[in-house]
Formats: sequence, C-alpha cells, structure tokens
Amino acid sequence: MLPSLKLLDLMANKSEAMAALWAKDVVKNPKTPFYHRYTEDQIIEQAADFYRKLSGVYTLKDPYPDIYAFMSRFAQKRFEEGVPLHEALYAVILMRRHIWLYAEFQAIFITITEQRQALDSQTRTILIFDYIAYALAITYEALLGAPPTKK
Repeated sequence: MLPSLKLLDLMANKSEAMAALWAKDVVKNPKTPFYHRYTEDQIIEQAADFYRKLSGVYTLKDPYPDIYAFMSRFAQKRFEEGVPLHEALYAVILMRRHIWLYAEFQAIFITITEQRQALDSQTRTILIFDYIAYALAITYEALLGAPPTKK
C-alpha cells in the first residue's frame, strides 16, 4: 500500500483513536484554554468527524471546494460555541500534529522506501491544512461581520 494511502486509511479507520489522543492534548494545552472546560469525551467526536471528512478529500485532484465546504461547517460550529479564532486554528494544528504522531506510533512508514514516499504524504497534508486554515479564517471573518443568528 502506498504511504499516502496508509495515512488515508489511518485517518478513515482510526479516527476515534486519533481524536482521543487529540482530546487529551487540547483540553490541557495552554494555547487552547476554551477547550479546558470540556472533558475529553465531550470533544472526541469533533476531531473524529474532522479526520473522517479529511480522509474523504485527501486524494481529490482539487480538494479545496470540499475542504471549504466542510471547514465552513466546522468553523460555524466552533464560532457558535464561542471558540476564539486563534484557539480554533490551534486546535486544528493539533489535529494535524496528531495525524503524524499516531502514524509514527503505529509505525506505518517502516522501510526506507516508505519513509521517502511518506514525504509525498507530508507535502499533501501540508497543502490540505493550508487550505483548512484559510477556509477557517475566511469563515470566521464572515461570521464576525454578520449579524448574530438566533437559536
């Protein structure tokens, strides 16, 4: 299996496990104090859903439209919860970090060839997360300028 597909498989099939590790981190990280009010169990689904959606766009030739769609919904939810933009962004950065930490923990890139090919996965992941950060910021900016919605 190609390393990029290994990473994709990991995100799709181990989303809950990766999300649990992310949750342990985000509820204690000094850069994400908003999340400290939650238990790990309360926010695992947030990251698990993110990882599953990410796995669905990873191999698209032009992933930006799909990323923008799911990140707009993600940003809208975080905005409505009151998560400050800088914390929402850092939570996503931690999600990216946990993809690679989990992959390393699972030792999916063992051989030298796989490690070289893993660079392709890393390059793709960086591009996708650049799009994610951009879409998150654009959505927050639009929401900050919009009148509050009634619930």
